[in-house]
Amino acid sequence: MMKAIESSGQSIVFPSIAAVSTIEMPNRVEQRRVKEYAKELFMPSFPQVERIMSAFDNTGIITRNFCKSIDYYLDSHTYQEFNRDYIETSLEYSIEAIEKCISSAKIDKEQVTDIIFVSTTGLATPSLDALIINKMKLNQNTARIPVFGLGCAGGVAGLSKACILAKANPDAVVLLVVVELCSLTFLKSDFSKSNFIGSSLFSDGVVACLVMGANHKLEQSQRINYLAAQSKLYYDSLDVMGWEFQEQGFKVLFSQDIPTIISRNIYDDVISFLKKNNLELSDIKNFIFHPGGKKVLTAYEEALPVGGDFLKNTREVMNENGNMSAATVLYVLERFMERGFENGYGLMLSMGPGFSSEMVLLGMENN
Repeated sequence: MMKAIESSGQSIVFPSIAAVSTIEMPNRVEQRRVKEYAKELFMPSFPQVERIMSAFDNTGIITRNFCKSIDYYLDSHTYQEFNRDYIETSLEYSIEAIEKCISSAKIDKEQVTDIIFVSTTGLATPSLDALIINKMKLNQNTARIPVFGLGCAGGVAGLSKACILAKANPDAVVLLVVVELCSLTFLKSDFSKSNFIGSSLFSDGVVACLVMGANHKLEQSQRINYLAAQSKLYYDSLDVMGWEFQEQGFKVLFSQDIPTIISRNIYDDVISFLKKNNLELSDIKNFIFHPGGKKVLTAYEEALPVGGDFLKNTREVMNENGNMSAATVLYVLERFMERGFENGYGLMLSMGPGFSSEMVLLGMENN
């Protein structure tokens, strides 16, 4: 039985996650094939690449999710071309994910009251949420929040913001759309180690999620409720992860210190967050974590004293898709919802540029 969460002596009715729908890109490529292409690309100008090709084998990734044919990345593209393709592809697959999500939740598109669009891999003004509303002819009074720059932390942060909106307005139907087309930021002329490691990890993902205020009665006998959230920015760590914006596009910044920072901080951060909500680590039954990479998963496992393979769904999503930045953790959430979110509490967690962490506490109880 879930512990009662109260405020000023009164029970709180929380918003619920109604549906999550992800996109499987049309160009799923085996990691070994990506490795071959990367070697072909880098070797002529970067002969030392042979020494670090094993990075592809050490990721644990089996297949990668790409929005374009792998041959696309062999050609040279200007930033203008990359960003044009980002806008067109984002709009196409966002609409596909939204339509699936609305159908799954069994609502009409006119019921959507708010839309949050999260991405860090391309730019558009008007923002993509405006393009989505226009193309789908959603309610013209839909409130819009475009969010840029949160990187891998964006999925959890976006869900948190969607739930906060739905908590403030019990009649709300909040549509969260997360798009990360990491492959369209690849710079074939960048021979930095960060770019090489990025090319071994990152891929593309698109996901839509519907969060409903408490006045909406979901049909299913089980509902996953939003309970609480926490954001944290670690001082003096701005250079750990992010973009350097150059004439040719987005140059990835990716520090090897990320697993160390996680190992140093994650236990205290998680325990502190749970304590604020009168919980302990043993109360958490569902761990919905952004994978980051194999070393990041190991850092989580070593820092958190949790029995069993508590990151199984997280690991499988990464193995099958690669690191889809902000979208990845919502692919993990979808897997929990499809395969069984265990009755009780769930913890969502991701880390991203800043360096920062985002956490969301979920709860499910049989009605």
